[in-house]
Amino acid sequence: MGVRDKTTVRLKAEATCPSHSRADVAIRDLAFSIDEPTERGGTNLGPTPTDTALAALAGCTNVIGHKCASKLGVDIGALRIRLTCTFDRRGVTLTEEIETPFVAIDQTVIWSGTATDTEIEAVAVEVEKYCPLAKLFVGSGTQLTTRWTKA
Repeated sequence: MGVRDKTTVRLKAEATCPSHSRADVAIRDLAFSIDEPTERGGTNLGPTPTDTALAALAGCTNVIGHKCASKLGVDIGALRIRLTCTFDRRGVTLTEEIETPFVAIDQTVIWSGTATDTEIEAVAVEVEKYCPLAKLFVGSGTQLTTRWTKA
């Protein structure tokens, strides 16, 4: 009998917050800072919380994209991912409560492998089904548009 993967896991993070803008985060054996730029009173030691969320989408698209491509036997090669986000700042400036602060994200995934357009379409469909960060954004009301294009 083979090893059975857990269907749920507990993710853990801990943050020490030495100032109003900086969080020094520890996850597994990794440490990094999330911070505001100096013009907003931070020390610019890392990306902002909202930048971090956007970066997480790129990272997740990469990981899930490669998993889906492997499952389908498709060569997507190395990916380059460009993200542009329309962000409603009224919530973070405490002007008013905003239901969907990440209004829209335009994501372009540029692949360098030998996959055909038809194969890439199949990968894109699978990524849309399985990428947890994409699901998080879409579930919160963000209009997420993803285009896959050949390098």
